[in-house]
Amino acid sequence: MAGLEQFLQFTGFANVTYGHILMIIVGLLFLYLAIAKDYEPLLLVPIGFGILVGNIPFVENIGLQLGIYEDGSVLNYLYFGVTKGIYPPLIFLGIGAMTDFSTLLSNPKLLLLGAAAQVGIFITFMAALALGFSENQAAAIGIIGGADGPTAIFLSSKLAPELIGAIAIAAYSYMALVPVIQPPIIKLLTTPAERKIKMKPPRSVTKQEKMIFPIVGLLLTTFISPGALPLLGMLFFGNLLKESGVTKRLADTASKPLIDIVTILLGLTVGASTQATTFLKAESISIFILGAISFMIATAGGVMFAKVMNLFLKGDNKLNPMIGAAGVSAVPDSARVVQSMGLKEDPSNYLLMHALAPNVAGVIGSAVAAGILMGFLFKVF
Repeated sequence: MAGLEQFLQFTGFANVTYGHILMIIVGLLFLYLAIAKDYEPLLLVPIGFGILVGNIPFVENIGLQLGIYEDGSVLNYLYFGVTKGIYPPLIFLGIGAMTDFSTLLSNPKLLLLGAAAQVGIFITFMAALALGFSENQAAAIGIIGGADGPTAIFLSSKLAPELIGAIAIAAYSYMALVPVIQPPIIKLLTTPAERKIKMKPPRSVTKQEKMIFPIVGLLLTTFISPGALPLLGMLFFGNLLKESGVTKRLADTASKPLIDIVTILLGLTVGASTQATTFLKAESISIFILGAISFMIATAGGVMFAKVMNLFLKGDNKLNPMIGAAGVSAVPDSARVVQSMGLKEDPSNYLLMHALAPNVAGVIGSAVAAGILMGFLFKVF
């Protein structure tokens, strides 16, 4: 009977709380959005299932080493790649090996749209400070506005490790909800005539330009923002593997098996980090709200800056302002949103290639912004 009593005390039914139930519902919602609505399934399926794994109730701190926050547990070892910022650079390596920067090289001024979209990061940084977060925490929260999950995780691992779980979930949630969040903002800030603007085809980019770009890009960006070196170094290295033409096997490995493995581990452990007894705090709700504000401001910043640029451009050089929304780092989802909205306004208006330029610029921009914040705020002991 004593053994039976102990067994019953160890079951999830005996240890479940309202917090566990709430988080399990959130995990099921993520899985529903991924499977039924096809919202970023490669992200939301691992994260959603990870939320379920992380919220199976158990007796904590008795030496069983089950939870993600218990030293020596399997989940804790896997989570090490998140807390120490190991997974994000590996993700960037795969992104670099998959990305074609030719659209950006063909029209370099679109780099400005990627920079403009980062305004959400710094406005949210100030808002978080006003709400009582520390400088380091505010910087880590603000980076959510870049819609770049790996960068958000990397920066929070350096500046605010205690907030990694909430920041990672918020960043990846908003990345997955790009098709829901961005269209209303774009429509609000543009006119039907602006949404119908056709842009001239991008010029052809030579193989030499594409090979030189990752080298020049690395030197320029990391000299300005050395704190972003682990991210941008891997991004440009992956791109060089792709564009050099002599390392196809390495590029294929980085862009397929490697990034898939890291995405599985990152998504599952980030989801599991939402363990209700540790994750459900008032500050987590604040982070979600600030993250949403940051993302919306970033989207609006890119659109509005495109409209400002149009004041100085003439004829077929004018930009369709919608492509400014792609200045966030959600590659290629933001570009697809712009493409879809453009086709709805005019079935002959293809904006995908134009939108990809600020989209990939946003990846670089958010990493540079993270490095700048780190340079300002990292405490040297």
